[in-house]
Amino acid sequence: MRVKPRFWRFAPAALLVISAACFRGTPSDRPPVHIIGDMDNQPKYKPQEESGFFADGAAMRQPVAGTVAFGGPETDSAYYLGLDGAGKFVVENQAEITPQLLERGRERFDIYCSPCHSRVGDGRGIIVDRGYTPPPSFHTDRARNFPDGQVFEIITHGVRTMPAYGDQIKPADRWAIIAYMRALQRSQAATLEDIPPEMRDRIR
Repeated sequence: MRVKPRFWRFAPAALLVISAACFRGTPSDRPPVHIIGDMDNQPKYKPQEESGFFADGAAMRQPVAGTVAFGGPETDSAYYLGLDGAGKFVVENQAEITPQLLERGRERFDIYCSPCHSRVGDGRGIIVDRGYTPPPSFHTDRARNFPDGQVFEIITHGVRTMPAYGDQIKPADRWAIIAYMRALQRSQAATLEDIPPEMRDRIR
């Protein structure tokens, strides 16, 4: 008597599972088939949805008294908004300027800013060569005279064709970028007085 391999007993079930997995992402007007629906069908309320649990019938609730949003509270307007108590832009950077801060600012600048502004801040980044409108140079008198709080606000919310980076760059890194930008500005407009006396004889 010939005994069939045990594998063939499970072949139909295996074929069914493989077929379901292959067709899971196929576009269709029919409701999807959920083999394990725990992650696809979670009990939850959506915004503006009705609820039979609460007396007023609304699923959306006011926050519990005394609760604070994740990451908050952001009560220091100078640090988190770049504004002083009178609602004006702060003049100076709200972070302590250290070599570590400048290095962090250089890293973040090269990632987020240099594609448009270039690594020296002259507005000739790589995407300009691909037809993008050149951004203003950092090395104009107008840009040098921007209060640091105004630069912080521009990074946060964007301006004209520049997108907002508030969701991508945390406040500490925005101040680090500003510190590095100021270093770039100073490097492009340096004078002999900016060089330590013991190093001036090396300048030709």
